[in-house]
Amino acid sequence: MAAFDRVCSGIPQMDEVFDNIRLGDNVVWRVDDLDEFRLFVEPYVKQAIADRRNLIYIRFASHQALLEEQEGLKIIQVELNHRFENFTVEIHEIIRKEGRDAFYVFDCLSDLQTAWATDLMMGNFFQVTCPYLFTLDTVAFFPLIRGKHSFKAIAKIRDTTQLFLDVYSDNKNIYVRPDKVWNRYSEVMFLPQIYNPDTGEFKPILDGVMASHFYQVLGKNSALSDTENMDSWDRFFNTTRLLHKSGADVNDNCSRMCNIMMTRDERLRIMVKELFTPQDYFSVKDRMIGTGMIGGKACGMLLARKIIEHRAPDIFEFLEPHDSFYIGSDVFYSFIVENRFWDLRIRQRTKEEFFSLAEEFAKKILSGYFSRDMEEQFVKLLEYYGQDPIIVRSSSILEDGFGNAFAGKYESVFCSNSGSMEQRLEELENAVRCVYASTMSRSALDYRSRRGLQARDEQMALLVQRVSGSYYGEYYMPCAAGVGYSYSPYKFMESLDQAAGMVRLVMGLGTSAVDRTEGSYPRLVSLDKPLATNARNSIEKHQYSQRKIEVMNRLTRKLERISLEDIEKFLTFPLKRLLLEHDTDTERMFRDRGQDRDIEFISCQGIVRKDKLMSQMKEILSVIQNEYQHPVDIEFTMNFSEDGDYVINILQCRPLQVFKDTESMEIPKDIDAKNILFECKKSAMGLSRKEKLDIIVFVDPVNYYKMPYQDKYKIAKAIGKINWEMRGKGKHMLLMVPGRVGTTSPELGVPTTFSDISEFDAICEIADSKAGYNPELSYGSHFFQDLVEAGILYNAIFENEKTVIFNPDLLRAYKNIFEQSDSEYCEYRDIICVVDVSQDNVYIYHDMDKEKTLCAR
Repeated sequence: MAAFDRVCSGIPQMDEVFDNIRLGDNVVWRVDDLDEFRLFVEPYVKQAIADRRNLIYIRFASHQALLEEQEGLKIIQVELNHRFENFTVEIHEIIRKEGRDAFYVFDCLSDLQTAWATDLMMGNFFQVTCPYLFTLDTVAFFPLIRGKHSFKAIAKIRDTTQLFLDVYSDNKNIYVRPDKVWNRYSEVMFLPQIYNPDTGEFKPILDGVMASHFYQVLGKNSALSDTENMDSWDRFFNTTRLLHKSGADVNDNCSRMCNIMMTRDERLRIMVKELFTPQDYFSVKDRMIGTGMIGGKACGMLLARKIIEHRAPDIFEFLEPHDSFYIGSDVFYSFIVENRFWDLRIRQRTKEEFFSLAEEFAKKILSGYFSRDMEEQFVKLLEYYGQDPIIVRSSSILEDGFGNAFAGKYESVFCSNSGSMEQRLEELENAVRCVYASTMSRSALDYRSRRGLQARDEQMALLVQRVSGSYYGEYYMPCAAGVGYSYSPYKFMESLDQAAGMVRLVMGLGTSAVDRTEGSYPRLVSLDKPLATNARNSIEKHQYSQRKIEVMNRLTRKLERISLEDIEKFLTFPLKRLLLEHDTDTERMFRDRGQDRDIEFISCQGIVRKDKLMSQMKEILSVIQNEYQHPVDIEFTMNFSEDGDYVINILQCRPLQVFKDTESMEIPKDIDAKNILFECKKSAMGLSRKEKLDIIVFVDPVNYYKMPYQDKYKIAKAIGKINWEMRGKGKHMLLMVPGRVGTTSPELGVPTTFSDISEFDAICEIADSKAGYNPELSYGSHFFQDLVEAGILYNAIFENEKTVIFNPDLLRAYKNIFEQSDSEYCEYRDIICVVDVSQDNVYIYHDMDKEKTLCAR
């Protein structure tokens, strides 16, 4: 049949009034109860069966079935759960399979609230499902309960559907008032109609007496109060507030608030439900834009603060009060739906286009708009923060939970929040779009793919925080920031107690503490011996110190990386004593030459010397770990006053993935030295293993150093290509590169991302003093966390006693795959060597307990 062809509804006189139901029509019946809907759906079903239509009843709700099993009716059960995307995709797949000209009856739309807790997502479901049905020339009947939904949700449905019909009734009569009939018109079509189900009579109300009866029924039944037309989300929270104020038991409601707003991680839920009061939940809701989950990062931050409040109340007094806002996870889906990106979203979920469509989808997201209602809420947020800098942070549903850290996979965007309101709003909206688009980054998708999360709903909530800090001239920053670990994942000194925890501390914004920054090193603090260091003198401490400081520049309205010289003039003497240290050995050398010079570098030495503060950091990490019953890591800032007072701000908390060895390993001792590629001790990180290798990728340090700067990125691209070509092929691979892998600075190493190396079993960073390359594990960085979660063995080949043997010439016995003339990277064959060792018995061994690593044939 042709699109928009007339079909019979089973009520002939109604067909006359509405000029028939048409192919493509979605018909929404707003009723007071489902018995009213049955008066119209039963004739429709009877007619469809008589006309031999392909008739389908989509059954998902908990209410009594609308239709009984009968010949000519296909009933399809769909599980309704909290996963909006999965549910919607399943419905769409049914529609796709049933094809064109199908006739549908859906369970009550109002029941979607039970799973999604909000009208917003019900409206989103209808907005993406109704047009799909329309394109296939189907007819679909949907019931909707009056007085259960917000005006906004009803408006979404009314704007999308073809027919929106209001049904009213009393003991005598059934009335229908059309609110919308698309693309057809008659003089009586939009008048109230009276329907007699027994006779099938359906006619407009034309006389005054009947009209008065109708409006009498309308006055009794219509939902005119704000409460009745409030979103179910707001209605639930308001009801719970009133119950709590009256002294009623709201424990069940609190449990539901946790489930629909805080987290889906069962282990986190247990802790939240134990520690949060009703007022805590209300406070979260009051600072929330939109509905849905606040996401893993926001939940982890709030939970850590509650743990400290309950388990270490004396330390809680030193915590900076938080004033965060949360942009709910439902806003992410609404943004996609309202911008008509849903079809692209569904295609991108498929195995075939999971990676290939990501870039296109990200560009679409960056071009999307926000509704006027959303912009009004954004303005209120900006008005609250005044013109203090803020940061928009990812807080996806799966993020920062047990087993899925997503460390560094999604963006966080700093906003200067200065200028006119128009400028500030544009900056905030761009930041939100940027974080949303980062869900399509190759690193994020690779992470999800490797962990089997492709089919999981990954809604992006957002955590908006005021940047903790002070002004120093045109610069804004916290005094110090960093990452803390309740268990030190790497023993950087023999005498240290890993169970005491570790802090990675920097001056300024904490991005320097989690990224591998160009030529810059954070201060590593073992919390059992805070002042302990590997450096033999102040020259070494200076050499491996922080060189760049991350700040917000209020003049340029940008995040900048500056040197100490740029900001030192703005630092007070007490602050300098906390953050800076003299390179006394170098100063002595200059004095011996007759030159008196002050040489200072960033070490955070004064902070580390504060015994009380270091003890508090240790206890904070300990009490959170005890509550989690699992190691944790936190992100934090520290700010200090002129008189020495300080506050700590907990920005993030998540379970920490650590290596736990369960294997005993015996490394062979009788291998001839000429067959050893490398042998190292106390320079590796990872679980014990014995792995037969198939492929070794080696980047020559000297030849790589000689490359033009820009060409170095091509080596990273070549490694990434090998990595992606080997996905899912079960190959065991070793990567050996000069300096730091994963750096953003080619002069320090090979600038790969983690998604370029995720398929490798082991990675070696090679030191070469001639070329200036030096391995640096960056314990605690996002890169470090990636290695731990992926189970990749890390080893450093130093030019010292830790390297027993290093014999890269061994690889010359194998043919370099890049030497082939048809290879895309043939011109770089002297720089990058890719060899197939699968026919040889080349093994890599690592004994975690004895800290020994060997690669040999």
